[in-house]
Amino acid sequence: MNKDLDHLMQLRAEAQLGGGQERIDKLHAKGRMTARERINLLLDPGSFEEFDMFKTHRCRDFGMEGKVFPGDGVVTGYGTVDGRLVYVYAQDPTVLGGSLSETIAEKICKVMDLAVKNGAPIIGLNDSGGARIQEGIESLAGYSDIFLRNVMASGVVPQISAIFGPCAGGAVYSPALTDFVAMVKNNSYMFLTGPKVVKSVTHEDVTVEELGGADMHSSRSGVSDYAAESGMDCVQYVKKLLSYLPQNNVETPPMVPTLDPSERRAEELNTLIPDSASTAYDMQEVILATIDNRDFFEIKRAFAPNLIIGFARYSGTVVGIVANQPSHLSGVLDIDSSIKGARFVRFCDCFNIPVVTFVDVPGFLPGTVQEYGGAIRNGAKILYAYAEATIPKITVITRKAYGGAYCVMSSKHLRGDINYAWPCAEIAVMGSKGAVEVLYGRIAKESADPAAFLAEKEAEYQEAVANPYVAARRGYVDDIIEPARTRFRIIKALGMLKDKRDSNPMKKHGNIPL
Repeated sequence: MNKDLDHLMQLRAEAQLGGGQERIDKLHAKGRMTARERINLLLDPGSFEEFDMFKTHRCRDFGMEGKVFPGDGVVTGYGTVDGRLVYVYAQDPTVLGGSLSETIAEKICKVMDLAVKNGAPIIGLNDSGGARIQEGIESLAGYSDIFLRNVMASGVVPQISAIFGPCAGGAVYSPALTDFVAMVKNNSYMFLTGPKVVKSVTHEDVTVEELGGADMHSSRSGVSDYAAESGMDCVQYVKKLLSYLPQNNVETPPMVPTLDPSERRAEELNTLIPDSASTAYDMQEVILATIDNRDFFEIKRAFAPNLIIGFARYSGTVVGIVANQPSHLSGVLDIDSSIKGARFVRFCDCFNIPVVTFVDVPGFLPGTVQEYGGAIRNGAKILYAYAEATIPKITVITRKAYGGAYCVMSSKHLRGDINYAWPCAEIAVMGSKGAVEVLYGRIAKESADPAAFLAEKEAEYQEAVANPYVAARRGYVDDIIEPARTRFRIIKALGMLKDKRDSNPMKKHGNIPL
């Protein structure tokens, strides 16, 4: 028996070394962690239970019979984060560059299946050069098996991808199918084809960072939700994100008791909105002033900053926040912000997270770039997301809510549950100045003083239409509230809506305008 135990311990020691100590040392020299180090940093100490430590690849072509490592390039298993069950896989770059083999795919699929069956999040720690060329179709089939499980798990359990190294070719699609993606600056990258292929096909000279680095994907493409400063920062981001999420689609997010009083007033909000409707202010201040302990977990901060999304709590209850940002492009909706908002609202709806929407939107961004890029189709995505969502939806109009953008931003007409407005809100087809020019422009030219005439008509329009009281009289706004009391009113509304039940017509699925 002792001999058998010694043999087991020897095999375990070999498996824990992955591709060997020399490769581990090279990885450390680059400031990067091993797969097991990343798992240990993510999970509660001593909670990790590993699967398939001794599984190896079956390829015997191209000299692969001499390159066999226990575990074959990925570490899989389960553990806890803050005491809550999660399933995890971490690709090991010390084993053949972390390239995906048939057996690696089998290991990953096993933990994904268990995650769905047992209702717990799945976290992928990615660091792979892509498909293992020596295995050909087996590797491609393995990727496809993973993709299928990503799709089947979507909306059932939260899926999070953290990219620590290369992620190329087919390897990028699994992270793209998950709910959240975090990358590490100067270490991780994602692209379909590398700089050399790009150069040969399009004759573009581009660096790895420019083509698929963390900063690019977090600010321009929107593929990544966060560009971490280091591997440790990336892991901490994932852990904080998990604290806002439920285990699965039949549970609610964890409550966190707070000492921040629900009746706390935010007097600064009474004077936050500038007198001039064209003057910007920071919507972040509205969010921070109303949520618990000013603790806001923002998602996609660098991408489409004219729309803010993220998680926060009101009296301990997790909510998703969507807010126009007047300090960037006046808070206008465009293609990128519409996609950003739509995907976030749909995630919240999947996982029983109420959405609080702060509205100050002058409309959709005009121009040929937007129209040629499909602003109509993409703008319809956020409309679709809000209309489809059956979670509690609370809306606060702080200032402008013009035209189609008013309709889109969780209006009462899209089944908004509680819709509030501040006294300075302007709810209309367009701003007073533009409306008057359309209505009276020709008449003004014939008057003795066109400027004075238009100013008079603008004041009339403002009084008659561009204020919250017209909408309130129709019941499209439930109440006009004092800004300082916004936190209290949101918390009361969330309490009233906590047992909300709503449904959509029976169907296989809708056809969102992709």
